[in-house]
Amino acid sequence: MTRTNNHIDYVEFAAEDLGAVKKFYGEAFGWEFQDWGPDYVSFSASGLDGGFRGGEKPIAGGPLIILYAEDLDASEKNVVAAGGEITERHDFPGGKRFHFRDPAGNVLGVWMIFEANE
Repeated sequence: MTRTNNHIDYVEFAAEDLGAVKKFYGEAFGWEFQDWGPDYVSFSASGLDGGFRGGEKPIAGGPLIILYAEDLDASEKNVVAAGGEITERHDFPGGKRFHFRDPAGNVLGVWMIFEANE
């Protein structure tokens, strides 16, 4: 992976149950994981590498991480099937998105952008 000066390089989330978040993100989005002891797991195959700090509760109201989906409906079905909870849906000029809560309580979004000819 190429690192770029002053660019966001890594993101971390809190999760009390690392096994539950690994199962959720693996099933819903195909992320891959590397355990680093009992209280930390990193993830990849997600667009931006990151990790989960075990034994911690998420803090509400932080930055919203948004994933991109080519098929938003399929992504929403995958999130629900993997155990996530849809919390919001939004339509906006040029696209739409939904927010979800993962099993640890982290809230993320998934969006898609419509092509100019749609």
